[in-house]
Amino acid sequence: MNPTVALLLAQDGIATGAIYALLAMALVLVFAVTKIPFIPIGEFVVYTALTLVVIQANQVPRTVWLLIAAGCIAFITDIVAFVRERDRAASGGIAPLWLSAAQNLLLPAVIAAIVTMLSQQPRIMPVDMLMAVLIVVPLAPIIYRLAYQPLVSANPLVLFMVSIAVHFVMVGLGLNLFGPDGDRAEPYADWQLELSGQIVRGQVVMVLVAAVVLMVILYLFFARTVPGKALRAVAVNRIGAQLVGIGTATSGKLAITLACLIAALCGLLISPGVTLNYLSGELIGLKGFVAAVLGGFVSYPLAVAGAFVVGLLESYTSFWASALKEVIVFSMIIPILLLRTFASRSDMGEH
Repeated sequence: MNPTVALLLAQDGIATGAIYALLAMALVLVFAVTKIPFIPIGEFVVYTALTLVVIQANQVPRTVWLLIAAGCIAFITDIVAFVRERDRAASGGIAPLWLSAAQNLLLPAVIAAIVTMLSQQPRIMPVDMLMAVLIVVPLAPIIYRLAYQPLVSANPLVLFMVSIAVHFVMVGLGLNLFGPDGDRAEPYADWQLELSGQIVRGQVVMVLVAAVVLMVILYLFFARTVPGKALRAVAVNRIGAQLVGIGTATSGKLAITLACLIAALCGLLISPGVTLNYLSGELIGLKGFVAAVLGGFVSYPLAVAGAFVVGLLESYTSFWASALKEVIVFSMIIPILLLRTFASRSDMGEH
């Protein structure tokens, strides 16, 4: 391997690591707030990327109709829950149902109308990207309402099993929504930079800049805003947060929505450079999961560092041993889990 090839591989590894870093941060966020190992996060990456491809083809993506159908199911679920809780219904009126109707019926209908209206208009890349995000991200609170909210007090093992079930459901839906063939979006950065004689692709620069900006925005959100501080409070002490009036269901819905927004933006970033199909989300999500494990599912900086290690390792192993690339990357979990197991046993021995 000569230095030029090594630098090119480092470019790819750093760009890929930036994507895994964002996904790892999203996974740590969801787990810290809800104790949910959110396995299906990779499907939101793929759904957004493939939705963008369909929009760019001047078609109405089927994910719009999935959003409408899921919203209707969530609204019916809220009606059933409202009828069963008669005491709360008598004291609180029907305001919760109006809010549910706005979130689960009105919002998807408005999004569908806008997407249908714009489908025959000349294509504008930023508008197409915004439409893809607006279609996919509202699925997140609906999935939380249907799959996770009824089990909000369950142990992480049960939530892990539910996440696997949601993952497989979304994979099956992806096959029906997008078909078995892979595709990629139109490129949005075809320029290049030359640094010290080394060519740096514009796509790589865009991914790195977007990743840094998103990390800064997340930091400011958690440090300076009331919803961000509420999520931090729930992550630190769920019962204490409930005692001061922070709703855990609302916090969980917000955490998963933010995580899926991050995943959707990752889908936009990688869609021009990688051919994706309905199965691609599994590997993408699992590699973000590996990075989150390296951070112990508690530390954002360690998760980000682990993500860049995963990205660089994947890039270089694809050159040296492409057939074993996935095996090597996923094997990183084993020593980390062993170290944490021994550390936890030693802590128990001390006590």
